[in-house]
Formats: sequence, C-alpha cells, structure tokens
Amino acid sequence: MSALSPPVARAHMLIRRPASQVYGAFIDPAVTSRFWFTRGSGKLVRGDKITWHWDMYGFSAQVDVRELEQDRRILIGWPTPVEWLLSPRGGDATFVTITASGFTGTDDEQVAAAIDSMGGFSFVLAGCKAWLEHGVRLDLVGDHDPDRHVSRGA
Repeated sequence: MSALSPPVARAHMLIRRPASQVYGAFIDPAVTSRFWFTRGSGKLVRGDKITWHWDMYGFSAQVDVRELEQDRRILIGWPTPVEWLLSPRGGDATFVTITASGFTGTDDEQVAAAIDSMGGFSFVLAGCKAWLEHGVRLDLVGDHDPDRHVSRGA
C-alpha cells in the first residue's frame, strides 16, 4: 500500500482582464484591499516581508515574498507556500490558479486546512473577478463569517 500525497488546495478562475492588470491587483494592496484583506503594509516585492490585515476579524499575517515573475507568477510563504499562476488568454483575459501546500498537523488537520484554504481562495478569485471586471466590491471575505467580526470600539 502506498502512502498518500499531502493535500494541496487549488482554486482557479478566468478573469476577463489582461494579465498585467490581474497581476497588479494581487501585488498592490490598494487594489487587493477591494476584494480580499483590509489593508497591507506595502506592495509585494521579492525578498520583502509584508503584513496583510483583516481588520474585521482582528487578524493579520506576515507574508514572505519569495518569487515574482511579472504578469506570470507570485510565490509567497504564508507561512506555507502559496502560488499564483497567471495564464493569459488572448489579450484581454487571464486564467488564474492559486495553489496552497505544505499544510501541517495530523492527516485530518491537513485535509481540513486544505479544504478551508481552497474555499478562501475561491472567494478571493470571485471577489477579484467582480472588482476587476465590473467594479463591484462583494465583501465576500468579511461577509463569510460576520459573527466573528471584532467589536469596533465597544
């Protein structure tokens, strides 16, 4: 009997915008904050450590920017590897694949983390698509779990 491979989370979506615009949306927190996190400490730059904040949840995460290939690929450590692959589809569309791996814990914990990650990145891609294609801010991440929002000044 062979050992099972560790779980990998993968989400993908066609976004009807050029690769340069989609790439920019993921490396510039001024854009990313329209569909994912609340704010970021700076643009993604290879070798930098950036902090992303989800103020509605009172949560932040440090991101290690490992690799950037203009309009093609983003690789971060969060703390496990997360990779964006951008595949241009003609001049006006991009197929984006986000893959997260390296989950830790028991087998069950790894599977649960991969499933949660896949769901989260699906929200991120849908939110990015809505923002870039239609200028609509869906607030999917914040609306996913409103009962976990932190109190604002109570």
